[in-house]
Amino acid sequence: MTNLPFSSATELAAQIKSKKIGSEELLDLYLSRIEKHNPRVNAIIAMDIAGARRRAKAADAAIAKGEDWGPLHGLPVTIKDSFDLAGLPATWGVPELKDHRPAGNAFTVQRYLDAGAIAFGKTNVAAYLIGWATHNDIYGTTNNPWDLARSPGGSSGGAAAALAAGLTALEIGVDFGGGVRNVAHYCGIFGHSSTYGVTNWDGHVLPGIQHKPDFGVAGPLARSATDLKQALLLMAGPTPHDAVAWKLSLPPPRTTKPSELRVAVLLEDPNFPVDIEVQERIQAAADFFVKKGAKVSNRAWPAIDNAAAFRIFGGVMMAGLTVRAKHDEGFWTRLSHLRRRFAMLEDGEGKGAEKIFTHGDWIELDSQRQLLRQAWRAFFRDWDVLLCPTAPTVAVPHDPKHAWHERKVVVKGRSVSTADPTFWGAFTTVACLPSTVAPAGLAKSGLPVGVQIVGPEYGDLTCIEVARQLEQGFQAFVPPKGWA
Repeated sequence: MTNLPFSSATELAAQIKSKKIGSEELLDLYLSRIEKHNPRVNAIIAMDIAGARRRAKAADAAIAKGEDWGPLHGLPVTIKDSFDLAGLPATWGVPELKDHRPAGNAFTVQRYLDAGAIAFGKTNVAAYLIGWATHNDIYGTTNNPWDLARSPGGSSGGAAAALAAGLTALEIGVDFGGGVRNVAHYCGIFGHSSTYGVTNWDGHVLPGIQHKPDFGVAGPLARSATDLKQALLLMAGPTPHDAVAWKLSLPPPRTTKPSELRVAVLLEDPNFPVDIEVQERIQAAADFFVKKGAKVSNRAWPAIDNAAAFRIFGGVMMAGLTVRAKHDEGFWTRLSHLRRRFAMLEDGEGKGAEKIFTHGDWIELDSQRQLLRQAWRAFFRDWDVLLCPTAPTVAVPHDPKHAWHERKVVVKGRSVSTADPTFWGAFTTVACLPSTVAPAGLAKSGLPVGVQIVGPEYGDLTCIEVARQLEQGFQAFVPPKGWA
């Protein structure tokens, strides 16, 4: 069973249905691995073993009777802490919420369960879901399985670390500045950030706030592109209330043939540099498509200004999050690096004044956002996807002496604000675009690099299909050493 815990969710579900392995047997395998390995990585922070075992037994009994619960029948999965899962903690890494136990399930969690999954545990998050380091004062720090001295990213660091270490079969993350994408990149797995509005946050709202971030989407994390597609189709669509009036039908991939793809490539931006070892892996992914006969360009780019796009993202985000400052000063303090960075962009003089964004500011910024969306729509009439970095560096080292908002990130030997790496998620998020991160191999440092595959609005399945092509012909998920 050496490779079994690292198999894709699709493969594992198929083995359960074909009776090659039992659901309870697979659950026990993951539980034994958690007992052995989780103390090193600290990814799983709560479990309901008794409840999971009852459901696993029921799943095996159903198979014996010829019943099929759905595509995830009997599959043991974990759920990110911030998503409601009845009876288990949903703390958001905030000490005041350490005893919070929701009575129901988040919409996306329920979709997994309705498809037959067995949700047996919760995974660690960054406090308030802020920052690319998964640490909080309740459960401590989660480590990257590739290098325990480094971060798995955030805010879904526990989810990504658990998948990379072979402690679970499937996960869910959230993304509004790269949260699904950066953890996939840091941990060498697959992640998808959906078109805005395709997924929803019901059952994923910080208690006492009841306010969804402007850019927030849910997205699957997995060990294969096929898993991403299956999970996204389960998660996507209206809530039962909205389903009275509308339904979602995502368009199919533009093409399933690499030779027919039109691929734009961006390796770095003058204002947001990227380490050479990361650029090399993005270029290697682009070269794969060149060899397959695709049309590939390193010069194609929409009619937008990247620095302006980042400013618009920052302004819209800060305006939307200002409401939380009224309820929680600690939350607002954690945003201090973003407040300073985006205020500098706003005043253009680098004074760092911590601007308070008003609703009028939001309206103006939203108008500019709509122009960005128009520019991207024009761009994607000529190009199918854009390949670019997910983050400027490989997984960053732990820095326990500084809070996330006090840290610096070293890119090409220069220290920059921790807000700056957010650009590589922000410039697509602000335009409501979907993007998939797929493994692009290991950098010269031996750490994983993920390539970000950006597509047009509602082109989610095109992004995932391109990830599948890379998985099949270029680079699949590879377990980190030492976790067998």
